[in-house]
Amino acid sequence: MTTTPRRYHITTFGCQMNKADSERMAGILENMGFAWSEDPNDANVILYNTCTIRDNAEQKVYSYLGRQAKRKHEQADLTLIVAGCVAQQEGEALLRRVPELDLVMGPQHANRLQDLLEQVFDGNQVVATESIHIVEDITKPRRDSKVTAWVNVIYGCNERCTYCVVPNVRGVEQSRTPEAIRAEMEELARQGYKEVTLLGQNIDAYGRDLPGATAEGRHQHTLTDLLYYVHDVPGIERIRFATSHPRYFTERLIRACNELPKVCEHFHIPFQSGDNDVLKAMARGYTAEKYRRIIDTIRRYMPDASISADAIVGFPGETEAQFENTIKLVEDIGFDLLNTAAYSPRPGTPAALWENQLSEEVKADRLQRLNHLVGTKAAERSQRYFNRIEEVLVEDQNPKDATQLMGRTRGNRLTFFTGDIGQLKGKLVKVKITEVRPFSLTGEQIEVRQPMPV
Repeated sequence: MTTTPRRYHITTFGCQMNKADSERMAGILENMGFAWSEDPNDANVILYNTCTIRDNAEQKVYSYLGRQAKRKHEQADLTLIVAGCVAQQEGEALLRRVPELDLVMGPQHANRLQDLLEQVFDGNQVVATESIHIVEDITKPRRDSKVTAWVNVIYGCNERCTYCVVPNVRGVEQSRTPEAIRAEMEELARQGYKEVTLLGQNIDAYGRDLPGATAEGRHQHTLTDLLYYVHDVPGIERIRFATSHPRYFTERLIRACNELPKVCEHFHIPFQSGDNDVLKAMARGYTAEKYRRIIDTIRRYMPDASISADAIVGFPGETEAQFENTIKLVEDIGFDLLNTAAYSPRPGTPAALWENQLSEEVKADRLQRLNHLVGTKAAERSQRYFNRIEEVLVEDQNPKDATQLMGRTRGNRLTFFTGDIGQLKGKLVKVKITEVRPFSLTGEQIEVRQPMPV
């Protein structure tokens, strides 16, 4: 009699959406009776939740799969799963490349993991990449943190950026109802979570697929309205959201963030390029001038707000002068954090087929120059924290120094200080900043803040 595998391991590549999907699938596996294994070689079920945005992440998946495929020839009860964007993109071709795979499943099928695994345990090799309508998620995610949690508010993306595979692999936009989102947050609060990050591939599009309109003619449900609706969930002390799209970012949303005390003063708004012609080629739907106006408006309402973003260098046809426009935008704005990448042609995207691809040498040179500037500007931004008292939500111990705790400021700056994790985990602590670095801070505990009144 075959014994059902009892241990699982998940490796996650890519964005926060993938991490949230992995937590959800881990929750399903644990509800099925599986236990987490730190070591993939001790697990009977191995799941790779994949990303196609960066080629190196995709190649890493194949490397990992190769090792486990060899193991499968020696361990008959090993189940191999590829989920996420590579699975959606490659489909049955992935089975031809790695015939040892048992299950290939796209992101839209994360909630169906149990059903799909039952088919696998019946002896089938399963591919689940067809487009489906996502039903309301009632699974209980296993979350890596006991303090902070992700909550999906909108799935999919309707944008058609010429470099991006997300619309192909994550499907069309599907917003969850405000009631479902609030109910999930209330359950998280009952479990002791203190901070929630509302997630969407394009979170500013939230609600435009839901029915209803206001007397003013706008959608009845927007991200701004959602923030007002969930803001008073008892027990949740902080609310964040990501990822924003400059095309849809509004002053009304900025005003709401300024008015609502639980919403943190941190905005992640990718600009991708500082040049209008490159932005047009990317099909981003805004100009560098509009992006600058958004940042100016944020700083008018919240002068100390942290701004982070994403940028791509070496997009097909990008000239040195166009790259310099990106450099100037970064110099002028001064980001607290900027995620940078050299353009990587992704299968199934229009830009991958263009003939004006740049050499890897040019892309590497531009990336190095941009990263140097990013570090310099981040260090300058960090100086404003020196000797200030910042509120830090304690998440865990510093993995590199057990005497220190770590958490984040409202502006999302990682902060370390000495303290007792048993007493302070999940607490809001006032910390005086004594040392600043480009992307993190160190300080001394001043006091523990009481929870925000309901």
